[in-house]
Amino acid sequence: MSVVTFLRIIFIILSIIGVSFVFPIGTAIACGEFAVLPSFVIPMLISFVLGSAAIFVRNEKRKFTISTRGVFVIVSCAWIAISFFGTIPLAASGYIPNFTNAFFESVSGFSTTGASVIVDLDVLPRSLNLWRCEMHWLGGMGVIALTVALLPLLGVGGFRLIKAETTGVDKGKITPKITTTAKTLWILYVSLTAAQTILLCIAGMDFVSALSYSFSTLGTGGYSVTNAGFEGYSEAVEIICTIFMILGGINFSLYFYAITGKWSEVRKNSELKAYAGILFVAMFGVTLILIPYYHSVVQALRFATFHVASIMTTTGFATADYTLWPQPAQFILFVLFFVGGSAGSTAGGFKVVRWLVLAKQARNEILRMLHPHGIFTVRLNGMPGRKDLVFSVSAFLFVYLSLVVVTTFFGTIAGLDMGTAMTTAFSMVSNVGPAFGRLGPMNDYHMLPVALKWWYCFAMIAGRLELYDLIIFFIPDYWKK
Repeated sequence: MSVVTFLRIIFIILSIIGVSFVFPIGTAIACGEFAVLPSFVIPMLISFVLGSAAIFVRNEKRKFTISTRGVFVIVSCAWIAISFFGTIPLAASGYIPNFTNAFFESVSGFSTTGASVIVDLDVLPRSLNLWRCEMHWLGGMGVIALTVALLPLLGVGGFRLIKAETTGVDKGKITPKITTTAKTLWILYVSLTAAQTILLCIAGMDFVSALSYSFSTLGTGGYSVTNAGFEGYSEAVEIICTIFMILGGINFSLYFYAITGKWSEVRKNSELKAYAGILFVAMFGVTLILIPYYHSVVQALRFATFHVASIMTTTGFATADYTLWPQPAQFILFVLFFVGGSAGSTAGGFKVVRWLVLAKQARNEILRMLHPHGIFTVRLNGMPGRKDLVFSVSAFLFVYLSLVVVTTFFGTIAGLDMGTAMTTAFSMVSNVGPAFGRLGPMNDYHMLPVALKWWYCFAMIAGRLELYDLIIFFIPDYWKK
């Protein structure tokens, strides 16, 4: 892969991010926030120039190809580039003048983590708050997937790039062409976003807040736009957001199958059944535990459903300080930190399907002890899984826990207590946002040392890209020809 090909793809991706500035620019104009307009307009124009050069100034006779190593370079560098690009409005506006803090906020946005360094959200212009939430939305479905949907990367194989960006153990197509697949998923994503925005407006939110929370909810990110969060809104708003958080944690391919009448694909999906089962059991358990705490079944159910959905889908919204809840309820939420949502969703975490594979393999090992000559396979969606599936998931678990251990260690070096460091490590790698202890749902990350913030940025991007895309650069074999 040549440098020209690399820069061409990066510039095209940045131009897509530049187009997305239309929303905060429109909000700034509508709300009279003219002082922040240059913070969006200037980088947008720069991205247009770079994107135009990448699209039109090229050799028509040459076919661009990307090696396997090149795919990892492009995807990793693209996510780092968009994180830096997303930093510009935050830093240039003067509201987050510290570059490290602005970059942390941007990475947390695009990776859908939702961990914020902003102490007072109420002083931010509405356009900046909208941009923070929009970063969740763009990162949730995948910036490269959006680029392939709008511009099929002009000769570059988009399927391998999308595979490196998307989540899960089985990364395939739902339509014959990857461009059509990307467009279909994004159309579904936009449709769900529009539906939630309309419902939130009906429930009493103004349009800008409704759009912001829709971006944040379906992107399973968790940024709020005010210090009060959901306070001051009706319970209907919480119910709507709870429903759409759960929808955001479902594999978006299943929506396509449902719309096209392929209900058998939905009904037999093993991960969906496990996802729904875990949600129900966790909600039921936390509700029972909270009934004595709130002295009300309705209130216990309300807070339990919202926070279980928020943590399991790695959204990270909070309407109560769950660190004050009874210990058993906190334990259930902590377990959900590394369960995560479904593969192919906007949620982070280890993913339900991987735990499902490990559970089925554990069952097979027990059966093999009872029937030494029996043949047992891991079956997903009613079909035998590929032979290397268990090895793949086991290796991912090792890498996942290794990064959590290293991140926990760095947290303790930076002065965090063990509990805070460990839960924050899970939160960063799983892209949840809030943690426990000093970094609970009512706290922010501004007081952390600079070095730790940069490491957390690495952990958040690595978690969003399912670890291997960044960690592979630390493997000596990668650099061998």
